[in-house]
Amino acid sequence: MSDSTKSLNPSPAPSPAPSYALGGQVAEFFRNYYIYFVLAAIVIFLSSVNLDQYALFERGNFLYKKNVINILRVSAPLLVLAGAFTLLMVSGYIDLSVGSTMGLTAVIYALLAINGVPMWVAFSITVFCGVLLGAFNGLLVVKFNITPVIATLITLSLYKGIALLLVEDGVSAIKSMGDLKMPAWFNDYGRDAVLLGLPMAFWVAVGVTALLIILQNRSLLGKYAAATGGNPTAAKLSGIKTGLVVFALYAIVGATAALAGIARSSFMSLGDPLSGDGMELTAILVVLIGGTAFSGGEGKVLRSFVGALIIMTLTVGMLTLVPAYYQTLVIGGALLAAAASNHLVSRKRNEG
Repeated sequence: MSDSTKSLNPSPAPSPAPSYALGGQVAEFFRNYYIYFVLAAIVIFLSSVNLDQYALFERGNFLYKKNVINILRVSAPLLVLAGAFTLLMVSGYIDLSVGSTMGLTAVIYALLAINGVPMWVAFSITVFCGVLLGAFNGLLVVKFNITPVIATLITLSLYKGIALLLVEDGVSAIKSMGDLKMPAWFNDYGRDAVLLGLPMAFWVAVGVTALLIILQNRSLLGKYAAATGGNPTAAKLSGIKTGLVVFALYAIVGATAALAGIARSSFMSLGDPLSGDGMELTAILVVLIGGTAFSGGEGKVLRSFVGALIIMTLTVGMLTLVPAYYQTLVIGGALLAAAASNHLVSRKRNEG
């Protein structure tokens, strides 16, 4: 073909880049925001149910102010723990001892209070103990190369055993010791103190979550956590000290578990070594519902916070709508569904 003929038949213009189909956009929107719709649907359903026959709900209205405040009081331990647990799972690790850490720190807080230690001193010492307990988990995993599940199963038993030893023989929890009684301020943090009409422990959970969101999105630790969970070998080759990252995250989880233990202890007005039993499974459920990949590399602190609200709202709702012997079954079914959906999403992401 001659040059003149070529000039009369120019090559066709490149086709425009394909745009997302409406169905794909809707699916993407749902993946990003589904958890908020789930929470709204649960609240709307419970609000439509007549709860007059249940003493738990004043005036029979789920959204009556005092009912909401009570739900937030009960939710505070899980809300404060959810964000740190998410970051740890994003890094590809897990902590099965958070419930025992809660129980032990609840006992420590009660012991300090009952022996006359001022509130904020007792508070600070207990949180520091939580950091140490979390750091010990990190030491076992990072320094001694023990599998996270095994390491934290060990400390689950260890911390619970220490908590039980700290309680006097013949009693199940610390309420008093001879002539020593709980101080008047003991219930303030988890029950009585409010700010802008909402419980103080809830505001602390909101503040901690906000700090963890900033840490995840704006700090090197958050970026390194995602890199460690996404591809640990590549993270190490790029110069990231993955061991230090994991150690720091375990310490943070320990601190938030201590805050959860303080909130639970203050709410219950006692130091119960078993007050955190089952919290590890609930925390896993919360982060899976929030879309955190069980294998690591992906997850959002805010979504886990909303997931914690969903679980606690469901739990409170089940107290009235579902017989007690079905509640554990419902939670187990929710955990199975969350794990299955998490697996399907991860598989689709890897195929893509």
